[in-house]
Amino acid sequence: MKFLKCLLLVFLFTSCGTVVNYDYEKSTDFAKYKTYNYFDDMETGLTQLDDKRLMRAIDAKLSTMGLTRSENPDFFIDIQSEDVMNRNNSSVGVGAGGGGGGGFGGVSVGIPLGGNQNTRAIVIDFVDKAQNEKLFWQAASESNYKPNASPEKREETFVKLVDKIFAGYPPKK
Repeated sequence: MKFLKCLLLVFLFTSCGTVVNYDYEKSTDFAKYKTYNYFDDMETGLTQLDDKRLMRAIDAKLSTMGLTRSENPDFFIDIQSEDVMNRNNSSVGVGAGGGGGGGFGGVSVGIPLGGNQNTRAIVIDFVDKAQNEKLFWQAASESNYKPNASPEKREETFVKLVDKIFAGYPPKK
């Protein structure tokens, strides 16, 4: 029974994390990119306040990586997001059975784990300005979020998300 409890905790912790997938153009020389800016007409799908929070988190992270925001950038950043309400179909089954004397019987109960969760998918594209706006790096993340979180909690969530997203930039070839 102790093993089952440990297994359940491991499942819960691993299912609640952020998933990030990366893609990039193999021939890209990432060392040549030093300055960036955001597309002016970007439609992120976030609220204006969350836009600002996410962009502040990105600016801070890229600054620590030696990149500078500029009016004449080497590349542009495009951000897109989508909110999805996921139903949690996870459950734990508990069963009992018996037999003997030629008769068999059993009882099984499914116990739902958690409830519905809000998931936000965010895609961040890096687009080369000089090469006809060619996409050269992309990160797609999916993570749980709380729509009623405080502004401070939202800021903290975006900072953690950006740290995970940019752990894959530049890619290790």
